[in-house]
Amino acid sequence: MIALIQRVSEASVKVDGEIVGSINQGLLVLLGVEKGDDEAKAKRLSERVLGYRIFEDEQGKMNLNVKQAGGEVLVVSQFTLPADTQKGMRPSFSKGAEPQEAERLYHYFSECCQQADVHTENGQFAADMKVALINDGPVTFWLQV
Repeated sequence: MIALIQRVSEASVKVDGEIVGSINQGLLVLLGVEKGDDEAKAKRLSERVLGYRIFEDEQGKMNLNVKQAGGEVLVVSQFTLPADTQKGMRPSFSKGAEPQEAERLYHYFSECCQQADVHTENGQFAADMKVALINDGPVTFWLQV
């Protein structure tokens, strides 16, 4: 399971021109689910994402996690993250989980974030989404479990 996390000042997701999820300061999480991923991996990745200290403290050092910073989380499914790009000029998606399993684990990941008392919004699984964000920094990290 892969999370590309971006520290944002704001972020939103539109489907068919309507906003389906939006946050102010916090993390935009692009989530990729791979074959063999399970609830244990989703829970562990949610803990890593929520605990990752990439927000500035009063001394200006990246020392706070999203909850300590009073931030929010926007989770967007991203089936292209597990793509194999090692050969050729076209990505292979054979490493990605089947859609039903990916959707289940995507929702489970979001539930884990909500259960940790962090306001969490979502995109719409398998939709053609338009994601808008203001990357704060820019600060972007790739986390994988």
